Formats: sequence, structure tokens, C-alpha cells
Amino acid sequence: MAKKIFKYKGYKLEELQKMSLEELAELLPARQRRSLKRGFLPRQQNVLDKMRKLNKNRRNQNKGGKPVVIKTHCRDMIVLPEMVGTTFGVYNGKEFVQVTFTQEMIGSYFGEFAPTRVKVQHGDPGMGATRSSMFVPLK
Repeated sequence: MAKKIFKYKGYKLEELQKMSLEELAELLPARQRRSLKRGFLPRQQNVLDKMRKLNKNRRNQNKGGKPVVIKTHCRDMIVLPEMVGTTFGVYNGKEFVQVTFTQEMIGSYFGEFAPTRVKVQHGDPGMGATRSSMFVPLK
């Protein structure tokens, strides 16, 4: 069975990477299209410049074999086709969550992959948690 080829709105990844930003913006959903037409904020441009500099040098791995992580607080940056395969550390308010962008993530925001809230999972009540536990013998 043949391997399924990724396409975004009928275009292969190579075709998307060759497109200009204006052509790509026409394929994206309305919110992302509007953001790209307004241009990048300075912090977004900084992230893009760091990523392009890294890809230009083609040193995507440290000496230990781990991928180079570009840390950023910019959660409102849109995943572009040229970012596929790059690892970013997206800040969630507490720590940098490592995200390696894949083809399916094109057009999404960085913040979608680093949730800021986690589901609270309470443990069992301990000694002294309730009035009735005062009378339980301690062995």
C-alpha cells in the first residue's frame, strides 16, 4: 500500500514552502490570514529570524544529538511551512514545552500546543483532612 502524501488544501509541503507569504495567507483560515496580512510583530519577527538562521546553518542538532530548541514566549505566532521539522520551546507560563512542528500543524498557533492550564487531579485525603480522621488510631 502506498504511503499517504500530506496535502494542505491540495498543495504538497514542497509547494507550500516555495510559496510567498501572501500566497500562503490566501490558503489559511480567516484569523490567520488577517494576522499575516497585518504583518509580524517585532517579537514574531525575532522568532522567525532565529528559525531561519538555524535552518541556514543546518545545525539542527547539538553535540549530544538532541535537536536545537528555539525558546520563545510568543504563543501567537502562526506555524508556517518552513517551520516543519523545527523544535520550539513554547512558554506556557511555568515552563518551556518542547514542540516539534509537523505538517499537520501548519496554520495553527504556537500556543495551541502548550496548554496553560492542566486538569486538577486531587489525591486521597490525608490525616487531619476531615473531622472524623481525628479519631482513627495511628497504629
